[in-house]
Amino acid sequence: MPKHVRLLLITLVLITLQTTIVTFTSIANIIPDVMLIWIVTIAITQGQIPATVYGFGIGLILDLVSGQFLGLSALSKTVAGFLAGYFFHENKVGINLANYQFLIFVGAASFAHNLIYFAIFTQGSDVDLFTAVFRFGLFSTIYTTFIASIPMFINSRKPMYR
Repeated sequence: MPKHVRLLLITLVLITLQTTIVTFTSIANIIPDVMLIWIVTIAITQGQIPATVYGFGIGLILDLVSGQFLGLSALSKTVAGFLAGYFFHENKVGINLANYQFLIFVGAASFAHNLIYFAIFTQGSDVDLFTAVFRFGLFSTIYTTFIASIPMFINSRKPMYR
């Protein structure tokens, strides 16, 4: 099966999980961003351009499904994919997916994503930017990074040669 077809199928399955099952794992109305973990995984394994393109596509699909603010998730996930692409190193793919560096990459991309998302989303509302970023964005980053430990531990059990 071609690489991009496999990535697209996994993406569609994860979007379905994100919009259905993951919403039941909310803690104080904060849910982990499984799609962001997937975008960082694409960035580490494929590079910056595929991560940026998949980030845009995933964000646009999530915007269409949620119907809230068309283009906001597309923008923030595109930027997160672009930034996460800087962590791509073709000789260290297995290592970067299997140790604590993966959690750092997910945390950094998640914080950048949430900063952009809430900076735009809170415009014109009663919630100020500081409260939105540090009340929702920081806790969402922590929760997403915690959930990212699951694929990290799965990848740490795989042989490093791929």
